[in-house]
Amino acid sequence: MYQSTGFDQLVQCIISVGGRPLVIGGAVRDHLLGLAFKDIDVEVFGLALPELEAALSLFKVDAVGRSFGVLKVTVAGETFDVSLPRTENKLGLGHRGFVVNSDPHMDLAAAAARRDYTINAIFWDPAGDRFIDPHDGRLDLRSGLLRHVSEAFDEDPLRVLRGCQFAARFGFAMAPTTIERCRRLQPELSTLAVERLWEEWRKLLLLSERPSVGLDMLQLTQALDLFPELTALIGVPQDPEWHPEGDVWTHTKLVLDAAALLATEEQLPDEERLILLLSAVCHDLGKPAVTVLEEGRWRSWGHEEAGVQPAARLLARMGTPQSVVDAVLPLVRLHLQPRLLHRSRAGDAAVRRLALKVPLRRLALLTRADLMGRSDPLPTTLEDGAVDWLLERAASLRLMDDAPRPLLLGRHLIAMGFAPGKQLGTMLAEAFEAQLEGAFDDEAGAVRWAAGRFG
Repeated sequence: MYQSTGFDQLVQCIISVGGRPLVIGGAVRDHLLGLAFKDIDVEVFGLALPELEAALSLFKVDAVGRSFGVLKVTVAGETFDVSLPRTENKLGLGHRGFVVNSDPHMDLAAAAARRDYTINAIFWDPAGDRFIDPHDGRLDLRSGLLRHVSEAFDEDPLRVLRGCQFAARFGFAMAPTTIERCRRLQPELSTLAVERLWEEWRKLLLLSERPSVGLDMLQLTQALDLFPELTALIGVPQDPEWHPEGDVWTHTKLVLDAAALLATEEQLPDEERLILLLSAVCHDLGKPAVTVLEEGRWRSWGHEEAGVQPAARLLARMGTPQSVVDAVLPLVRLHLQPRLLHRSRAGDAAVRRLALKVPLRRLALLTRADLMGRSDPLPTTLEDGAVDWLLERAASLRLMDDAPRPLLLGRHLIAMGFAPGKQLGTMLAEAFEAQLEGAFDDEAGAVRWAAGRFG
């Protein structure tokens, strides 16, 4: 399954002192699924912690997780999580209220029973190059099924969120008995630290071809109740002419999957992918507050601005990093602008002003995902070429990824004989407005304009 200089040295070191190293967890799962993996978790049987530490003293050992029987060991430039089999007894609510006891002589089935899902409870024995599967995880992998390993599942509510992101990443269903266990854990979800929630959301969004599967699983397990801004979308009606797919919740999931497809096609780096997918999740959060029936048609006037505060609340509940939040909120506020500007035949000045507020490439991708997020062919009036128009104007104006920057600077005015001060700032602001309106498009033109206007 896996060979490297560092791994081989680690295994031989442990075996040489009477230990039995077994690989377990995501690396084994991903190998069996034919996926790449990088994090190797090694569980060592037959050695007490002091014996294991003494054997590993040849290498660089970080004992930050020692109280849980976990060591980070670096060998030949590779870092491995090395742990002892253990039991965990829950004392209180949430993810942290545990007492951990290591037991190097634990039975393999019992050691694997503390894992969350059977697909993560498969051992690989490097000494014999064989798999040990006490809970039929390989069968569940072949069946595309998420099934809890044991009653120990109930001790950690984070496993509900992990199941949702596994469902999205692998396209797996969840066993009915496991769904029921997840629902019973719903009251404890609010005890989870946002940092842990964000890690699950991050994996769901970065590693899924169809992240909507994760949203469906959140709803099925009742974990969606942790995010009321999303539950508010369920059942909110839309005009069937423009949204034949149904309610806002259905539309949002379709837009999310479209955004994931576009992010993959564009080979977006991780942060850009997160920004695009989260803006897809959030773009219509304002609709529940403003949707009304007018003359027999559902309307959502002003939902863009109305969605900014719900989006901020949802992103905070998710634990989203502030840099991503700051990028997503303008996209929510402005997600209709490409179509509105195109339909009104707006000029270059409007495009320049829009580029001051949001990167145009990001906005174009969100708009395209929004238009793709429908289950039936679009009405011809929606196929208005707004995205292509915006991208063409952005390229022409050299604004694809950058906002306009002032061409006339203070040093130019000082060279013309103006003294620094408040008046200089007023003049520069006027010059920038003229630049946005197209009065000049390079530094030389800016200086000529200033000479004619202020000279």
